[in-house]
Parts: sequence; structure tokens; C-alpha cells
Amino acid sequence: MAADVKQIGQLVEQKSEFVRRLFGEMDKVIVGQRYMLERMLIGMLANGNILLEGVPGLAKTLAVTVLSRAIKADFKRIQFTPDLLPADLIGTQIYRQSDGDFQTRKGPIFANIILADEINRAPAKVQSALLEAMQEHQVTIAQETFALPSPFLVLATQNPIEQEGTYPLPEAQLDRFMLKLKIDYPSKEDERIILDRMSEIDKKFDIQPVITPEEILEVRAVVNEIYIDEKIKDYIVDIVHATREPAKYGLQIAELISYGASPRATIFLALAAKANAFIQGRGYVTPQDIKSIGMDVLRHRVIVSYEAEAEEKTSEDIIKQIFDNIEVP
Repeated sequence: MAADVKQIGQLVEQKSEFVRRLFGEMDKVIVGQRYMLERMLIGMLANGNILLEGVPGLAKTLAVTVLSRAIKADFKRIQFTPDLLPADLIGTQIYRQSDGDFQTRKGPIFANIILADEINRAPAKVQSALLEAMQEHQVTIAQETFALPSPFLVLATQNPIEQEGTYPLPEAQLDRFMLKLKIDYPSKEDERIILDRMSEIDKKFDIQPVITPEEILEVRAVVNEIYIDEKIKDYIVDIVHATREPAKYGLQIAELISYGASPRATIFLALAAKANAFIQGRGYVTPQDIKSIGMDVLRHRVIVSYEAEAEEKTSEDIIKQIFDNIEVP
């Protein structure tokens, strides 16, 4: 087993060389958002969709655009609005009068990277259409099913401070997102750099692609091989089960939780931890990988109770307490 782990480590070291160059290209434009950039790459490598939450102006849209250019991927930005229809997203059938037949016109969802901007402004029908794409990597137009390009990644944004005219995402859709990121303001030092870099009209950046979508699929095969010890697997399961039955782990927080994380959280924790280990250049997962990625995997899956809201406790407070109390292998 040690020999296998060593071989995987050597392969990871070889295949992860592009990570440094990728961040180098993105750092040409994006300042001080390394957390967001790393998580976006983790989503790409682990085949998981990402929800980005933050106030306007924090470079969420710009970061997704730069990522697509650095990967040389087909990129589409979809602005979600209350009058959007499912056909605007997935496509529709057009009647051809010349031969009396219907022709399928594919929508913008047929791309490698989809930016769903302000996803919570779209009505339920549109969100349901996106649900099939996110989970099955396919869409159904009329009676025909079409496979989406591979790799396929949905990066959705939402604004936490403006709720008028929005449609909150149902739990079933939130659960399809591997990660939910909370994007914060840059530091004072980073904002000074942003001022110097971006305070030019029509500023242009020369972003060079460092990897192709086909190579991303090859890298995913390597990520799959990254080693997770049995004790680490047990640690993942303990973390997720503690959100459902905290009393069994000595945590007196059951009254604060309405619903715990689903088994999808267990799967996503393992996959995201593997991807995190990969970008760190390791061929094995450590407990720190689980801790690093755990909040992003769980914060939207733990539904707090009325008692928690009355005590001003958030899902993040509960998850932090769980990580602080579950024994690390």
C-alpha cells in the first residue's frame, strides 16, 4: 500500500504542475481571492457545482470568466431574471416551414462552464430545468434527451443582501451544489492593489490558457486515485452523522438542527478532499483536507431550527462546533 501511495504521489506531483501556472494566469486579474479561486478549481476537478454568495463587486463573475479563459473552455454567462423561461436556458424546438419538421435549437446551457448569475432571481420552472443539468449532466428538450459537454460545471451566484423579487433555492437544489462559498471583502492592502490594477478605462488582460477541457478529464482520473485511509473515511462519516444525531457524539445541539446533511454530503466531502489534496500536490487525503473543505460542503446542508434562529446561531456555528468536538484520526 505504501508503494501505491508513493506512486500516486509521484503522479499527482507530475499532473498538478499546471495548478501553479493556472493560478499565475488568474492572479493577473484577480487580487486577494485565493480561497475562491482554489474552491472553483476543486469544483472543476471533483466534478461538483458551486454556489457563490457575496455582495456585488467582489469579482465573482470576473473570476469565473478568467477561469474559463485559463482552461480554454467553452463559457456561457446566463443572467437569471424573473421572466426567464426554461427554453431560454436549455433550448427549444423550432418549426421549419420549409419541410414541416421541427429543429432543435440548443440553449446556452451547452457549454463547459456555466455562470448562473443571480440564480435566485429565476422562478421555480427555470431552477428545475437547471436541476437536471446539474445532477444528470443532460437536458431534455421536448421528448429528446441531450448530453451536456464534459467537463461541465455550474457556478451560480446570489446576493445575500437583496431579497426583494427573489425565489429562494429549495433544499433539493441547494443539495446539488458541492460547495457553497461565502465571498468576503478584500483586505485593505489587496484593495489598494486592485485600485492600481483596475483603474484604467477598458483595461485588457492577456490570459493564456494553460490546460484544456480534455486534459481536465485526464486530471480527474488522477484525482480519483488519491488515497483515503479507512480512518479518514470513518472521520467523514462521523462528521456527517453528527449533523443528524449529535447526541451520539456528546453534542447537546439537537434542538438547534431541523435537518442534518444528506449522504450526498459524505460523497462530496470525500471528493472535494481528494481535489484539495491534489492542488496541494499530495497523493493522499489528510484530516486537514476534510477540515479545510468541510464548511463549504456542509454550510448549506445543515438546516437550523427556530430555536437556533432565536439564539442567533447559524449553520456555520453548528458545523464549527461539530468539527471542534469530533475526534480527529
